[in-house]
Amino acid sequence: MRKQISNNWDLYAMLLLPTIYIIVFKYIPMYGLQIAFKDYNIFKGMFGSPWVGFKHFNQFFQSTEFERLVGNTLILSVYSIIVGPILPILLAIILNYLINNKLKKTLQMVTYAPYFISTVVMVSIINQFFAIDFGPVNVMLKMMGLEQIDFLSNANIFPHLYVWTGLWQYTGFNSIIYLASLTGVDTTLHEAAIVDGASKLKRMWHIDLPSIKPTIIILLIMSVGSIMSTGFEKIYLMQNNLNLRTSEVIDTYVYKIGLASPMANYSFPTAIGLFQSIIGLFLIIIVNKISQKVSDISLW
Repeated sequence: MRKQISNNWDLYAMLLLPTIYIIVFKYIPMYGLQIAFKDYNIFKGMFGSPWVGFKHFNQFFQSTEFERLVGNTLILSVYSIIVGPILPILLAIILNYLINNKLKKTLQMVTYAPYFISTVVMVSIINQFFAIDFGPVNVMLKMMGLEQIDFLSNANIFPHLYVWTGLWQYTGFNSIIYLASLTGVDTTLHEAAIVDGASKLKRMWHIDLPSIKPTIIILLIMSVGSIMSTGFEKIYLMQNNLNLRTSEVIDTYVYKIGLASPMANYSFPTAIGLFQSIIGLFLIIIVNKISQKVSDISLW
């Protein structure tokens, strides 16, 4: 081991910083999860606060908000998982077939750019674009003689607005990993297919998609792990009193009762967060096992 470390000291040095980061910010904070089983009091501290067992978990499971929160979270997450990979895969395949490098680089720049827009600016763009009075979408509907739609306050439209605007923002960036996988496809397969008279669509279906199948499955397994967490910033910024029926998810609820509430409650939101993590862990294990049996592709 000493010889291996001395011969590859530069690689181990590069590994040191991310390892320290994971230990400090991922593993050490796990010690604080015990407040999920306590009535935490900032004056008594973590050790002085009394144990209450599964009180906070039962409080969440028995609350009137439980079904709505879990339902909204699952709808947005599953919707994103189903729709999310389609456009990045198509974009990657299209870019891979482009011969004109100038056009290819231009398309990459245009599709990657939205990823670098901050969440606050993105929500501002959404609000401006879909505003009922002056938004371009409603102005166009009015010019066509159609009824204007209040996209921002319609609870039924919120899931579609959230998912598809996110798809527009992340499609270009998410296509990078698929494009990288496509560059590793054996060119002799395409040459043989061309000789046999296969069209581009058939080459995409029988060569490209099977070649990036492992990448698609691995990313799918990883995305399933976060199915109980939709993220906080974008949903919170898009929320209003009229669309709260479908926009209130676990992450925004935790923030409101944990930090935004006049009487801050740290134990209850911690219990909810632990519940999310445990469900995500079990889902990754189950989906990984299914994938291993069906396709021999898995994370471990």
